[in-house]
Amino acid sequence: MVAGRFSVALLIGPPGAGKGTQARYVGEALGIRHVASGDLLREHRQRDTPIGLTARAYMDQGDLVPDELVVQMVIERLARPDAARGVVLDGFPRTVCQARALDVALAERGGRVTAALFLDVPTDVLVERLSGRRVCIGCHSTFHVVLQQLPFDSTCPHCGDRLVQRADDVPSVVTRRVAVYQQQTAPVLDHYRVRGVLRRADASSSVELTRARVLEQLGLRESPELCSEPTERNPGHCVSR
Repeated sequence: MVAGRFSVALLIGPPGAGKGTQARYVGEALGIRHVASGDLLREHRQRDTPIGLTARAYMDQGDLVPDELVVQMVIERLARPDAARGVVLDGFPRTVCQARALDVALAERGGRVTAALFLDVPTDVLVERLSGRRVCIGCHSTFHVVLQQLPFDSTCPHCGDRLVQRADDVPSVVTRRVAVYQQQTAPVLDHYRVRGVLRRADASSSVELTRARVLEQLGLRESPELCSEPTERNPGHCVSR
């Protein structure tokens, strides 16, 4: 899958699709760095860099960070030594403007996007996933009321602080977030479809089965039919090549 002097794989998907988890698997399989745009923004804010200070002004008002600032941040990250062999990008690009800017930046260094993998999940599954999420206000760990057995008093199993549901994880808000994402992302998918690098993986099942589907799409794993769905007695398994 990795071809050329510098190549990038993209994980594209709505909130709750599991982009971060699957991007880590892809990065490990390819031996390249996983880069999440959300993590980069938090890093710049914590360090009070010029990018972070500018982004904070938009984020604190509830506005989207401008494309040019996000592009600058990602391109700077790609110039670090640990990204020399390429990266797996998670959460970027979100607009056609960002996608085009990425194409130009990669072409300048003899690289390209080799795969844009869309994680496809029905809206009702996304609502169930995100509305069940709980976040610790102390250590910021994330949990799920269905997938994990949480204390009845809503305390964090890790640090004992309080677990809360984020305002944007309320079902009605999740539905709106997904609708906005789909509206914004459709042109991005078309951008990569025209270039012949768009692929799709059903991400509505378990993490392990989704992982098999993702890696199969990238030519890195056996067919997901060789994977079993996890049950109470069987955690699920896959057969590697």
